[in-house]
Amino acid sequence: MERLLRDGHEVLVLDDLSTGDLRFLASDIRERIELFEEDLSSVDVTFLTKILKGTDTLFHLAANADVRGGWNSTFRDIQHNVIATHNVALACREAGVKHIVFSSTGCVYGDSTVIPTPETEPFPIQTSLYGTSKVAAEGILSSFSAHGVFNVTVLRFVSVLGRYYHHGHVIDFVRQLMAHPRKLNILGDGNQRKSYISVKDCVEALVSLRGENHFEVFNIGNPDYCEVKASASLISQAMNLSPEFSFGTESRGWVGDNPYTFLDVQKAFAHGWKSTISIQDCILETVNWIRENPWVLSLDSDRHRG
Repeated sequence: MERLLRDGHEVLVLDDLSTGDLRFLASDIRERIELFEEDLSSVDVTFLTKILKGTDTLFHLAANADVRGGWNSTFRDIQHNVIATHNVALACREAGVKHIVFSSTGCVYGDSTVIPTPETEPFPIQTSLYGTSKVAAEGILSSFSAHGVFNVTVLRFVSVLGRYYHHGHVIDFVRQLMAHPRKLNILGDGNQRKSYISVKDCVEALVSLRGENHFEVFNIGNPDYCEVKASASLISQAMNLSPEFSFGTESRGWVGDNPYTFLDVQKAFAHGWKSTISIQDCILETVNWIRENPWVLSLDSDRHRG
């Protein structure tokens, strides 16, 4: 929203603040936005339609993003990713919203055998309820766009790091090392290969990428990846620590964890967007931000809707 305000747009925000925190917003930013504290999975669609009247573009970022916890509460992904998206689509149709930019995920590709994975790769068997719910949400939006209701840009992100980060492996490792500097427990065998992206590059993709068609999909990530154990080493070094690493025995850290996530981002590059910050710098930036803002460590790590 800071970028949109800087570009001269009027910004209206709906957030149930289940994982969001108003401390992420500077006071001058809060004064310049209109904020509604609403749960999109249970919101009154008539009310939502009313406040969306006159909106040109809607950025749909709301979701339960807790991949690991999906199996402990199996309806959560349906409720906050699928039902919420259906409510958003209905309200946008009635309000005359012209374009929806939807935050999807590389998880939709499951354990893809095509690496790097392009947007044209058929969906495999889904390995997480989170990925399944994002596939369903994309399907809902594509059906509305196919009938000319609104245009949709889908951005399938890898994991996002940087300012305001408060859930994922980097904060998990930092939290562990602050409590026990001599040992770090790593879920899985540490050989999982992951790609990450800076929130700065993520925002640039959100505001700049649009396709030529009614429904367009872009992979968003770094044209590179790193192993989890390499990330753990980088985080330890940034904290001036040399802990002993303890690994699991499986190739994935939990049910739904994809051992190799690496997206083909050439389509986004061809449309003028490029990642500008390396994975290593993303990780270091995140560690530094967490250490400068230790209050974020106290946020309930089980609340992963953002």
